[in-house]
Amino acid sequence: MPTKTSSIYQEPVFHTVEEERQHRKERLAGAFRIFNQFGFNEGIAGHITVRDPEKTDHYWVNPLGVHFGKMKVSDLHLVNHEGDVVIGDRPINKAAIAIHSQIHQARPDVIAAAHSHSLYGKAWSALGRLLDPLTQDSCVFYQDHGLFDDFTGVVLDKTEGERIADALQQYKGVILRNHGLLTVGHSVDEAAYWFIAMDRACHAQLLAEAAGKPIAIDHETALLTHSQVSSPYSGWFNFQQLWYKLLEEEPDVLQ
Repeated sequence: MPTKTSSIYQEPVFHTVEEERQHRKERLAGAFRIFNQFGFNEGIAGHITVRDPEKTDHYWVNPLGVHFGKMKVSDLHLVNHEGDVVIGDRPINKAAIAIHSQIHQARPDVIAAAHSHSLYGKAWSALGRLLDPLTQDSCVFYQDHGLFDDFTGVVLDKTEGERIADALQQYKGVILRNHGLLTVGHSVDEAAYWFIAMDRACHAQLLAEAAGKPIAIDHETALLTHSQVSSPYSGWFNFQQLWYKLLEEEPDVLQ
């Protein structure tokens, strides 16, 4: 495990690049296990990536066909922005290369990006709308998510990835119409938690609109709430309870 110089309430500080790489890979494998617990699996669809701390034009990603619930650190593959597998011997989802390579290139601040075909995320995406500030939790994304208002089939071309990166802009997430959700962060922890939160915000709005006419939070209050709940640290910290629970239940994730 990486050496930490801080408490569990503070993001870790690393003494070597090897420590930081191992930490990122552990959290990446763990994020897949946690996505499985939330039911974010859909066949072979879905991918989470994390930038390598040394080779910053490379990222670690899940190989094609490994179940989220079985992911281990040793399963992860290292890929460059051209889509070449540098470490690993299994194929990579072509959509992962087309989308994530362009996001990592367009956003140097992004350390990790998460995308899957979660049920409520893809249901909401079919409406082709941004989320409304209906709850305290959904204010995380108030004026902080984009809409890729197009669908042309499975994303296999990097030019399509460029368009998704353009729609993401500097936000923490983007709704891909008729497709699903994508979130980013300064850590695997943050990107993964924002994805969970965004899918749940979609679920809440779908339920509220099915029941009646929701009352949205007013603009000023939504902005205030966003400032209170949407920091990178908030996303990182919210993930920690999920991570430590996972370690107790499925320690083999570190193998």
